[in-house]
Amino acid sequence: MAQGTPSISVLSWVPEAGRGLVRDLPVRWALEEVDTPYTVRKLAWGAERSADYLAEHPFGQVPAYRDDEVSLFESGAIVLHIGESCEALLPRDPQQRARAVSWVFSALSDVETNAWPLAALNILFGAQEWTAEAKPKFEDSMRMRLKRIADHLGDEDWLENRFTAGDLMMVCALRRLHRSGLVVEHANLAAYQARGEARPAFQRALADDLADFEDAPAAA
Repeated sequence: MAQGTPSISVLSWVPEAGRGLVRDLPVRWALEEVDTPYTVRKLAWGAERSADYLAEHPFGQVPAYRDDEVSLFESGAIVLHIGESCEALLPRDPQQRARAVSWVFSALSDVETNAWPLAALNILFGAQEWTAEAKPKFEDSMRMRLKRIADHLGDEDWLENRFTAGDLMMVCALRRLHRSGLVVEHANLAAYQARGEARPAFQRALADDLADFEDAPAAA
């Protein structure tokens, strides 16, 4: 890891349904896995972002990350940066490392990108009639992806021969499907998610994540 204490941006408040699911969680988890202390910069929910912050994160979202060497954004990119010099997340063997990186991108593009519409349908628009027609289309697409992951996983504990950054990002992506009930259709995938969530580093990251939320949203 780079010298100095890393800093990540987080939200000071989110709705109850989103707590423990904000994208700073995988970054916190990665830092816990490599035993690196960090500080947080709290941003108000819905507030306009300063020009300085937009220079760090062009979309004004969280997390943005900085240490003594770099400033970057997007959770997957940050997790890969954290893992660059630590074998706990990215193996040194070139093939194993390449596979771990591949699963990081798979978690983001194959699972998380498709999980967000389902989350919106279940949380934001669940009471509206049009969701009854829309939801099955997104569920079928997600079922296909989850089956491929479950088939690859088989009876193994992790996606490859050991826990990597790929598993970290995949477990976080699967957690976004908790309201859909789709993950539990595959017993091995549900056990895989539970195994990731049972890791002490995840438990510490989640506890710190939840503890940082304030009781009421800051004024936008």
